[in-house]
Amino acid sequence: MNGKCVCLYVLICICPSGPWCVFVCFYGQKLKRFHFKTRRGKEYYFSSKTYIHTLIRSLLHTYYTYYVTSVCLQGVCLCVTLTMDGSYLAEFLLEKGYEVHGILRRSSSFNTGRIEHLYQNPHTHTGGNMKLHYGDLTDSTCLVKIINEVKPTEIYNLGAQSHVKISFDLAEYTADVDGVGTLRLLDAVKTCGLTDDVRFYQASTSELYGKVQEIPQKETTPFYPRSPYGAAKLYAYWIVVNFREAYNMFAVNGILFNHESPRRGSNFVTRKISRSVAKIHLGLTESFSLGNLDSMRDWGHARDYVEAMWLMLQKKEPEDYVIATGEVHSVREFVERAFKHVGKTIVWEGKGEGEVGRCLETGVVHVKVDAKYYRPTEVDFLQGDSSKAEKDLGWTRRVSFEELVKEMVEADVELMKNNPNA
Repeated sequence: MNGKCVCLYVLICICPSGPWCVFVCFYGQKLKRFHFKTRRGKEYYFSSKTYIHTLIRSLLHTYYTYYVTSVCLQGVCLCVTLTMDGSYLAEFLLEKGYEVHGILRRSSSFNTGRIEHLYQNPHTHTGGNMKLHYGDLTDSTCLVKIINEVKPTEIYNLGAQSHVKISFDLAEYTADVDGVGTLRLLDAVKTCGLTDDVRFYQASTSELYGKVQEIPQKETTPFYPRSPYGAAKLYAYWIVVNFREAYNMFAVNGILFNHESPRRGSNFVTRKISRSVAKIHLGLTESFSLGNLDSMRDWGHARDYVEAMWLMLQKKEPEDYVIATGEVHSVREFVERAFKHVGKTIVWEGKGEGEVGRCLETGVVHVKVDAKYYRPTEVDFLQGDSSKAEKDLGWTRRVSFEELVKEMVEADVELMKNNPNA
């Protein structure tokens, strides 16, 4: 509670059904956001300009008339990077009344397309309840500065060099950002004296399991990463556990299995498939190449998975969770389903690097295999068991595999219609 005074108010009110005793605990500072809902459906909101005495006066008036059923004090969230997951998470938290801050890595071109709709003026990034800060997980000084300025109540570390194949070419950089970067962020929280105030979410990955030791994979499954990315994330996983145990910090790992959306980067296999299928459908190209068609993955929708991130930070005690659908599909099947949504049937011919996917209706080869897309060490099969999250968090996935593929293809068809060079 960062050393500030804590005030405890006890309200004892007489209601039509008898006396109610309610305990409300606040920091001795201005409220960020307060919301409660009565049993009769009336809702009350107090903005960041509302002080405690105003709140107490309003509550006293309300308690004589209504029954309070839920009370929620929302705070300030810091999202590290606003890529696919970060954009969905920002939307989710803003809807819940959070003040959202995002860390944006400086680049030579604007890369805020996924979040511009969250502002009234997307060109200046103003007119919304979200603020952006330039920063980088390789710069501990800027992390300390941002955290000290924002003083977040929740931090979601989604920052990473997250492309597994590229991590073999950029192994040192991947280790610095994904592994040591997580340490820098945790240490910045500690340096700012906020270990008791901040709830910390670390975006972990199913790539920790790599050469799988059991099927399906759950929280207790032994790790065996098969890439620099997986190895870097393994360090991040254990440093989160270490800070939790050493400093009693509320820090958790979300071991999320593959999750996709139309906002996925174009160099990831699922988005590469949906974009290529859209271009073929519109006559903009004829074929595209992939690597291992038989890789089996547990694919969900990013929108569902960011809810799980938030739920983990609402728990009384910090715990790590696997988030997955429990269903497994191959890259080959993803291709088939994607073409199905534009009215094409793909049949496979040949084996290995000579295999091709041909359109049954036209006879045209649309899919080829290129060895350059294979990883030096492949991860062949990933299937998650999220039963712990379903039981403890009440989390369930909403979007099916079929719906996910359809949404991605349809979004890319619309994108290519409006901008063929996108």
